[in-house]
Amino acid sequence: MIKPTISVDKVRRAVYGCYNRPVTIRLSLGRNKYVTFPATINGVYPSLFTVLPQDKNFLGKTAYSYSEILCGRVKITAKSGRAGKA
Repeated sequence: MIKPTISVDKVRRAVYGCYNRPVTIRLSLGRNKYVTFPATINGVYPSLFTVLPQDKNFLGKTAYSYSEILCGRVKITAKSGRAGKA
C-alpha cells in the first residue's frame, strides 16, 4: 500500500489559494491523452471545486473532486507562477 504524502485538506487549501485566479488545467484522459485549457476556479466547496473554462467551445466536465488531483487525473497550474497543485 502506498502511503499518501499529501492530504485532501492540503489540496483543498491549495485550490482555494487559486480561487478567482487564472489557472491552466491539465486533464488526463487515459492512454497518454491529455487536454490542457486555460480556466478560472470559480467555486470551492467541501467535496469539489468548479472551473470556468476560458474557451466558450469547451464541452468537458467543469466540476472536479479533490481526489482527482490526488490521483493525478487533474493538474492545476497557476499562471502567476504560484502552483496550486501541479
